[in-house]
Amino acid sequence: MRSKTLSRTTGYVEFLDAVKSRIRDARIAASRVMNRGLVDLYWSIGKDIVEKQKQLKWGEAVVKQLSKDLQREFPGTAGFSARNLWDMRRFYEEYQQDEKLRQLVAEIPWGQNLLLLNRVKDPNERRYYLQATIEMGWSRNTLLNQIKAKAYERQQLTPKQHNFEKALPVHLAEQADKAMKDVYMLDFLGITKPVLEREIENRMVVAIKDVLLELGYGFAFLGNQYRIKANNKEYFIDLLFYHRHLKCLVAVELLCGAPHNRSSVVFIVMWRSASDGRFIKCASRLNAT
Repeated sequence: MRSKTLSRTTGYVEFLDAVKSRIRDARIAASRVMNRGLVDLYWSIGKDIVEKQKQLKWGEAVVKQLSKDLQREFPGTAGFSARNLWDMRRFYEEYQQDEKLRQLVAEIPWGQNLLLLNRVKDPNERRYYLQATIEMGWSRNTLLNQIKAKAYERQQLTPKQHNFEKALPVHLAEQADKAMKDVYMLDFLGITKPVLEREIENRMVVAIKDVLLELGYGFAFLGNQYRIKANNKEYFIDLLFYHRHLKCLVAVELLCGAPHNRSSVVFIVMWRSASDGRFIKCASRLNAT
């Protein structure tokens, strides 16, 4: 059977897709194992440096000497510069007393760990960025951009306008509040003047990867102009998402022309509980300047 004919055979395309999917999954799993092994190695080296300096009263010169000897023994291997050895030492000292953070740091690459070590000092803020990086697979540049955009402050610290406390059980209201930000930065849409809601919607769909990054971890995009029927009436939701942790649908309605800022966008979010079907509304402001 010729390959051209085989490619049209019923079931072959599905078979090929399944094999490719397993190959990708295996590569990702192997990458995670290698990353964890590297971070564990750096942790142990940092720990050894700290303990030997305490036990044997070694000074700072030991780090420089260790770097020279390791680079001589493993030529061409990156990661054993004196600076990186000092980072390993700092890495161990920073997390040795926090078991929860220690488990999280082992799940992300060394470059992202160094970024958090250098730029984020608050343990709760670090936990937020660690969990987001693990959940969404943020690259170092993406993580840096989220830190610069103050994603943690906007999602965890700033009071938000909603009615979750009245409409949801206490535990779910708290989770829903943490899942939202008070302001969403959509400057990547390139909106420089007032536009119609449909234009904003179209730009958000085109840039859906960036939109999901800004929304935060847990969101999955289902579609736009999503048709629903309720009480014998037909409705079309501008943008529909599903939140994996809250286990609920998130319907976004775009409203332009906020009186206090013509270039801002106000959106209404309707959270539909997966368990009882109730709709809960809340409001927040999308900064699209």
